[in-house]
Amino acid sequence: MKEHDWLAQQFEEKRAHMQAVAYRMLGSLSEAEDAVQEAWIKLSRAGADDIENLGGWLTTVVARVCLDMLRARKSRQEESMEKQTAAPIADRSARSNPENEALLADSVGLALLVVLDTLSPAERLAFVLHDMFDLSFDEIAAISGRTPVAARQLASRARRRVQGKEAAHDADRTRQREVVEAFLAAARNGDFNGLLAVLDPEVVVRTDATAEAMTKTKTGTWRAEVLAQTAIRGGARVARVVLVNGSVGVVVAPLGRLRMVFRYTIIGGKIAEVEVIADPERLAGLELAVLDR
Repeated sequence: MKEHDWLAQQFEEKRAHMQAVAYRMLGSLSEAEDAVQEAWIKLSRAGADDIENLGGWLTTVVARVCLDMLRARKSRQEESMEKQTAAPIADRSARSNPENEALLADSVGLALLVVLDTLSPAERLAFVLHDMFDLSFDEIAAISGRTPVAARQLASRARRRVQGKEAAHDADRTRQREVVEAFLAAARNGDFNGLLAVLDPEVVVRTDATAEAMTKTKTGTWRAEVLAQTAIRGGARVARVVLVNGSVGVVVAPLGRLRMVFRYTIIGGKIAEVEVIADPERLAGLELAVLDR
């Protein structure tokens, strides 16, 4: 077998692993495919003569390509905050299969993809490679250009943010979660009475200018019956429960792309106030974390 054919065969055997690494690093199926393709180009040019561990070598190359892509993405976001809501966490492109991408997003967890996107590129790399793929901090240090101690610190900081360790007390959070999840379930099922059961008779709704333009919802006091009808029309199909600044809230993230955040004030087991945030700069300043089951 020719060397090129042998390399191609070995590469295909490891493609699924590289795809998984790249997807969790980038959150975008199309970008993950680009990263894997770049790894093949580098392998084709380098050959296998000086590579002792091909699997480790490919993982390192894919991770470095993803790190560069994350840094470039971060740079673009800093240059134009108006593009924040379109950050390609799970970008749908003409080259990607929406059904496959949705399945991948579900396997990782849409909420986790959204939260990962709030980490710095270095934090995301350290967390994904260590916590999800069990790479050592020595290996991560070599990929990221940091010391093993620094890599450990990055992973630890990212883990705390992902798990919401500095969030509200569990007892309060549990009750908040019950109310918010009941609200979403009722909205998805078109359960009008179920919505009324968790809504204050008069709910204060606050929207920023971007959210108002997107939802046609104005700031003011809403009767529960009217808000319930609005929620049913919205369907809440792409909404996911997460921690927002330590309290239970909801992100709207179709295929993992952060569009909007809802924050709730719950009094006496009922939703008394809803804040809708869609402004890119405000979204970027929120602390999001995954809720443990």
